[in-house]
Amino acid sequence: MPKEMISLDIRVERGFLMGVELKRKRSEWSIEDSLAELAQLARTAGIEVVGQAYQRLDRIHPATYIGSGKVEELVMLQRELDYDVLLFDQDLSPRQQRELERALGQDVKVLDRTALILDIFAQHAHTREGALQVELAQYEYRLPRLTRAWTHLARQAGGRAGGSTGGVGLRGPGETQLEMDRQHIEDRIAQLKRELEAVHRHRELYRARRRRTPIPIVSIIGYTNAGKSTLLNAVSGSEVLVEDKLFATLDPTTRRVTLPEGMEALFTDTVGFIQKLPTQLVAAFHATLEEINEADLLLHIVDVTHPKAQAQCRAVEETLEEIGSDHIPVINALNKIDRFDDSEAAQSAVRAFPNSIAISARYGLGLRPLLERIEEILNRRWVPIAVHIPFSAGESVALFHRRGRVETESYDPTGTIISGWLPLQLVGRFQSYVVEEDKPSAPVGR
Repeated sequence: MPKEMISLDIRVERGFLMGVELKRKRSEWSIEDSLAELAQLARTAGIEVVGQAYQRLDRIHPATYIGSGKVEELVMLQRELDYDVLLFDQDLSPRQQRELERALGQDVKVLDRTALILDIFAQHAHTREGALQVELAQYEYRLPRLTRAWTHLARQAGGRAGGSTGGVGLRGPGETQLEMDRQHIEDRIAQLKRELEAVHRHRELYRARRRRTPIPIVSIIGYTNAGKSTLLNAVSGSEVLVEDKLFATLDPTTRRVTLPEGMEALFTDTVGFIQKLPTQLVAAFHATLEEINEADLLLHIVDVTHPKAQAQCRAVEETLEEIGSDHIPVINALNKIDRFDDSEAAQSAVRAFPNSIAISARYGLGLRPLLERIEEILNRRWVPIAVHIPFSAGESVALFHRRGRVETESYDPTGTIISGWLPLQLVGRFQSYVVEEDKPSAPVGR
């Protein structure tokens, strides 16, 4: 066949969404809102959504999460819609996943929300650190679900792999191979943790060098797809990837930005947050999320046009609390203000978020007032100071290095002399060491 006649007919996976609402559990997210977000996640992963259903339950069914009648309905819908993947909006136990796969047949995969998000992260992790973090999270998720990989033994033997009906010659080898695979994955998890620890140490050295440079750090945070990368491009003139997809940007990106009055700051675009952020990802991305803890200011980008904007804000706040960053000052930037048809609708949306600044990162609207507010807070937050710390108070020197910005450091016979800047709330702890000479005269980053 001539080369030009070759055709690659690649079938796009067809997905069906399944959600559950527990009657006694209150949530800001309606089942319809949560399924709409799941559909967006599915499309980001390259799955064509062909239908959805949900069930309101008094309690979770231990075997299949949903009721037996709903399972039968999903089987009938699979025959009608020919879907390849059942996407569950809730996290499933390994047993529930296996039982649903058994009911739907060998050609249908059952994935819960965590598995779907892990798949998206795997597609978008481009740095070595990001790839290691995603691989670790995937292995830790899959380890208790290993038995699915051996269902082909059951099909060969006409019974349960490794069980009483597994057939002669299949019980032992199946279980032995499964245990070997489990050991292999556990070894790989240990190796990934060692590699990530080395990355973490390297990142700590980088942070230590950065602390010696008096340039403040602004971390751009927000719900996924709120416009963080678009904003970073707008204020820095860079060309960070921008796509209308969830988690389009995964690896942290840092750019130097000159603020209106001349102060320089480092703006870091971090991974987007989402409701029900998988615990495996929070753990695996701990070193990356620690970058947020190093910030002097958090710039929270909010998609003010989203119908669940306030619920998204609270999801971000809960994640900040989980990673210990809720003590850092925050500016809320209400993005995509250009999408409102009239000024009254825009003003009504903005009123729901007091002490915020409305912007359009795409068209540059409101960026100067936002940068002026950032500069004002950074100037107010840092205090120039010169201290003479006796050698007996070495922990104070370490604290200055860890939380402050060191401009110069020298020694005399009695102690360490440091000139630099400290966060306002720490100045009192160094008051007894303050000296007047050599105090920096310019604000941070000037």
